[in-house]
Amino acid sequence: MAQRRILITGATGGIGLLLSERLADDYEIVQHGRTPKNEEQERVLRKADLEQYSEVLPLMEGVDTVIHLAGAASPESEWDAVLSANIVGYRNVLEAAREAGVRRVVYASSNHAVGMYDRLEEWPVYPHHLPRADSFYGVSKAFGEILGRFYHDEYGIDVISLRIGWVAPDPLPADIELLKAMWLSEDDAERAFRRAVEADVRYGVYYTVSDNPDRRWDMTNTMLELGYRPQDSWVKRAGGEHVVEGGEPTPDDWPKGS
Repeated sequence: MAQRRILITGATGGIGLLLSERLADDYEIVQHGRTPKNEEQERVLRKADLEQYSEVLPLMEGVDTVIHLAGAASPESEWDAVLSANIVGYRNVLEAAREAGVRRVVYASSNHAVGMYDRLEEWPVYPHHLPRADSFYGVSKAFGEILGRFYHDEYGIDVISLRIGWVAPDPLPADIELLKAMWLSEDDAERAFRRAVEADVRYGVYYTVSDNPDRRWDMTNTMLELGYRPQDSWVKRAGGEHVVEGGEPTPDDWPKGS
């Protein structure tokens, strides 16, 4: 059986580099980005401005699944940045996927699409809660989820949106408890994206964090529908948890620094 051909947009970012390396044994990986980050990318990186549809469409040749990571990544991004990179860019990716007959798009959404619940400490948060962005970045991610719903309903493309937490090799240096609670280890990130590529479900929005006992975001559908089984938690790394009923207060300037 031929390997699935997977296009990773934003392959030069942290998660993109991780997935490009770890998925390469099982899939044919096409790496997209702007600035190569290693010797392999110097050779193979496909450069395209995602705001230009004519540059996006050729990326889709022979592609089964798109893992869409590219875009403005900071919760502190200004409107012009998220409009061009996260909204126009993602629309071009979905439209090119539709035109090329791509089976599935896995969209890197974010906890910031509903981050106002976190700022106001209105927990727990469930996937069915209405979007409630905490920033222009969060607005762009909520828009992307809705756009993906439209492309699934209208054109039949599989769209899996992962509301990704905080990806870092080591959660312990963080001085904000909320960040630890939403930590997603690199190993669990790999597990989640593998399931998003392979699961039978054709559409969904899924919280994606590690097995942190103080998490505020429900992952029932992530585990049942995608089959995601997180193995890591910041508490295991720390050797124990100081329990605060209701969770520690959210910083007043959230999501700054997140």
